[in-house]
Amino acid sequence: MIYNQWYLILESKELKKKPLRVKRLNQQLAMWRDEKGHVCCCADQCCHRGASLACGKLKKGQLACPFHGFVFDKSGKVQHIPANGMNKSVPETMKVQAYSTFERYGLIWLWWGDEEKKTKEPFFFRELADYSWSSLQDHWKVHYSRAIENQLDVVHLPFVHRTTIGRGGKTLVNGPVVIREDELLTFYVNNVLDDGKTIPLKPDEIENYQQLFRLQFHYPNIWQNFISDKIRAFAAFVPVDEENTIIYIRYYQRMVNIPLLKELFNYLGKISSLIILRQDKSVVETQIPIKTVNKMDERLIMGDKPIIEYRKHRQFLKEGATENK
Repeated sequence: MIYNQWYLILESKELKKKPLRVKRLNQQLAMWRDEKGHVCCCADQCCHRGASLACGKLKKGQLACPFHGFVFDKSGKVQHIPANGMNKSVPETMKVQAYSTFERYGLIWLWWGDEEKKTKEPFFFRELADYSWSSLQDHWKVHYSRAIENQLDVVHLPFVHRTTIGRGGKTLVNGPVVIREDELLTFYVNNVLDDGKTIPLKPDEIENYQQLFRLQFHYPNIWQNFISDKIRAFAAFVPVDEENTIIYIRYYQRMVNIPLLKELFNYLGKISSLIILRQDKSVVETQIPIKTVNKMDERLIMGDKPIIEYRKHRQFLKEGATENK
């Protein structure tokens, strides 16, 4: 994983009144809401005897271990040890790793890095706040880098999605044009029919590329597809561990706002997204290796430019975070 980043890890609706046990970023986490509804997160392993804290109960917004009743606050520090009595102070060493969180747009992020380097809030495609949406999630048995690269792949559509969004057999790929602004990648796509004569245009040969169909990815793990001005697809590629990823998909739209009809439209959009996602999954889970790095034993082509840029900058971010630790 890239260090010193905000990772989107959950939808808000998943974290209710009871503590939640999840695995994210190779870590077992205990998550809960305090008395004000704020999201709290710490390592799901009691510092006393190693029990799962998420299996405990909440006491005034703090988490009590189910084994011996140790009470942990949102900073991961033990505030009370029942066996020692109310008047006994708690040693400073009695604590577990805690993580900063951020919640907005019905989504929850976790800061994976050094607290002193934490930015105020994570990046989000804020224009989506004006859209209504429906969501789903799917578990893939791949490293999150593989799942991300699939959504940066502009070459696979007429093959993997020949019955859905790849209909028409437009196999020839012009460019694509890839623009990176800090940690935001925007890539412009132009797939056309191969007439046996046309040679694909290189990225710098494409005029008015801004008018083409486009997609965006923001490090470390969110993506959006500009289906139209009023319809967007959003995805978060959530790392579980080195071999598993949960993909959160949201279908955003502002075409239909009539109650009930809007919900039906959103639902149909969600189902369509799932069908397309499962077409990808059937192929991506067969790729070897399940994790990607900057330099691999592959023979990439011009159409893979978004993937090449993704890998290169991901490596840059990983090395920068390591050097500054």
